[in-house]
Amino acid sequence: MRTQEEFTAEDDDFDNRPSKSQLKRDMLELQTLGEDLLTLPASRIEPLGLPEILADAIKAAKKITAHEGRRRQMQYIGKLMRRVDPEPLRQAVAAFKLGHAKDSLALHQSEAWRERLLKNDSALQAFIEAHGGIDVQQLRSLVRAARKDAALEPEKRSGRAYRDLFQFIKTEQLRVNPSEGKQDEEDEDGADE
Repeated sequence: MRTQEEFTAEDDDFDNRPSKSQLKRDMLELQTLGEDLLTLPASRIEPLGLPEILADAIKAAKKITAHEGRRRQMQYIGKLMRRVDPEPLRQAVAAFKLGHAKDSLALHQSEAWRERLLKNDSALQAFIEAHGGIDVQQLRSLVRAARKDAALEPEKRSGRAYRDLFQFIKTEQLRVNPSEGKQDEEDEDGADE
């Protein structure tokens, strides 16, 4: 029969380690972080210095389309991530998401300027004042062409002037605020309509 001191010493060991539920929560958190890593492009994953087996598992998970296979691969990635410090990975994912949020904000601002410019001429003067050194003649001709195109029936609209005006506005905003909107070229082409 054990004495009271032996039970107390054994109970102290249980208090020092996390509960089974806490371990499960930690593993799910790592698995979720692994899913977030899948959203990163390969150019952002390579500098993280992941172990080769984890990098290969992430590449494989990006290719898997079957639901059950993807789920199992994500569990495997979560298991592999137990050996890696998750903090730099969290920071990389957060930086990537923040970059996309800034890009999205810049696009929304460009769209708002385009709508304002098409509605009234006072917005044209405000845009010229806000963006010094702008090619005013080109801006006026783009606005005029976009207004003319908008006045046509929907079937006859080409939309080219509308897109050109958006590209001009976006370029000018990047010139004035170069820290905004650092987005890949292929993303820009699909977002301007």
